[in-house]
Amino acid sequence: MNTGQIWDYILDVSMLSILLLAATLMKRKVAFFRKNPIPVPVIAGFLGLVFGKDVLGIMVFSGVRLENLVYHLMNIGFIALSLKASQKVKNKEYVHSGMFIVSTYVVQGLLGFALSLLFFYTVFPKTFPLSGLLLPLGFGQGPGQAYSMGHQWEALGFAHGGNLGLTVAAIGYIWACAGGVALIAWLKKKKRLKTYDEIYGEPLDRPNIYDEEKPVELPLKESIDGLSLQMILIGAVYLVTYLTLKGLESVLTGMGDFGRTLAQLLWGFSFIIGAVYGMLARRILDFCHQRKWMKHSYTCNYLLERVSGVSFDFMITAAIAAVSIYMLKDHLLPILIITTAGGLVTILFIMKLAQRIYKTDTLENALAMYGMLTGTISTGIALLREVDPHFKTQAARNLVYGSGTGLAFGAPLMFLLNIPIMGYANKQPILYLVTLVAFVIYFAVLVFAMLMGTRDKKGTQDGVS
Repeated sequence: MNTGQIWDYILDVSMLSILLLAATLMKRKVAFFRKNPIPVPVIAGFLGLVFGKDVLGIMVFSGVRLENLVYHLMNIGFIALSLKASQKVKNKEYVHSGMFIVSTYVVQGLLGFALSLLFFYTVFPKTFPLSGLLLPLGFGQGPGQAYSMGHQWEALGFAHGGNLGLTVAAIGYIWACAGGVALIAWLKKKKRLKTYDEIYGEPLDRPNIYDEEKPVELPLKESIDGLSLQMILIGAVYLVTYLTLKGLESVLTGMGDFGRTLAQLLWGFSFIIGAVYGMLARRILDFCHQRKWMKHSYTCNYLLERVSGVSFDFMITAAIAAVSIYMLKDHLLPILIITTAGGLVTILFIMKLAQRIYKTDTLENALAMYGMLTGTISTGIALLREVDPHFKTQAARNLVYGSGTGLAFGAPLMFLLNIPIMGYANKQPILYLVTLVAFVIYFAVLVFAMLMGTRDKKGTQDGVS
């Protein structure tokens, strides 16, 4: 990379910073944005889209550079989160929330994949048959994962796959924000669902959901800044992740076309490998600290959250700004149909299942889950604030800890997403059918486990008639 290319990246980050600053001012000063649950990075991203080359042409971004930023910022954010000291939680509702989250992914994946196959074999033969699999990634997991998967498809001959992933995620944010506001109004007016305060009155304040027990941190007298130390740990984990992927690539490329395809796919899951190494590093540090081999705990939850927060804020802004409408003109109509169907089905599924799983705080849990499962956890928290501004209910904790337990329940999903890719690469469409059947079985097991786990609970349903 020459000096000019380095400056290009610095200028891109500078322009993203300006967009985030403008979005922050709009959120504070413009009544529409102040009153509606739209996160600042989402506003900034759509500003970048409007000012970008496809619309006004005021800001000239390189789609490739923005996509590279999205990829690496996602990895850094996940590694930072995995290095955090976590609390042990035993509340069964967190486990059920994890299954709730993953079951929604499965519904989105089943619907999206079925529709993209239908379009490919009937009215839209130019549709990439796997494109519907971006629905659970873009809606449920965010732009980083959607871009990562779509970008790997480019190696299979699907042009602009990464940009399509970003487009699905951007549409998901629209469903999360605009759909969330409409959903709140409809639920409170038509279904007469009530908030916690409306049912129980003003309860005692519950503690904040973040940083309840901060670990012992590095003393200020040390010769290195605490934030620098967090970045050292993140950098070390990222290096091990890179070396692992390069090693696997060198081994797999000697195994023919199948090995080369698998090697390309593994780069798309670098954030998972990084997160696993981050959790392993966290366990090693904890063990050394418990054995008194280390005097201090050299990680700081607060600083790691700041690193992940900055990474995800810039990632979301870059992801939306990188969307290119012109590149996707051949795929735009099928994707609009898939995402519209996905948004409607997500609303219906979440509202139905939330009333069965959450016997109390139904409205708050349903809105938080809807916001996260069409956008990210930040949009889920933003919607939750509209009905539970002080986090008095359990919904915020269900969102945070449920995302953690969902990692375990969602592991098979990452495997399932690779089956149709192998089918496409090796010209074995029967694997498409195998994937659809596996989705159905996976969904049935998750829902059965949730319903069995909550069947004996007693309580009111927050005014649900």
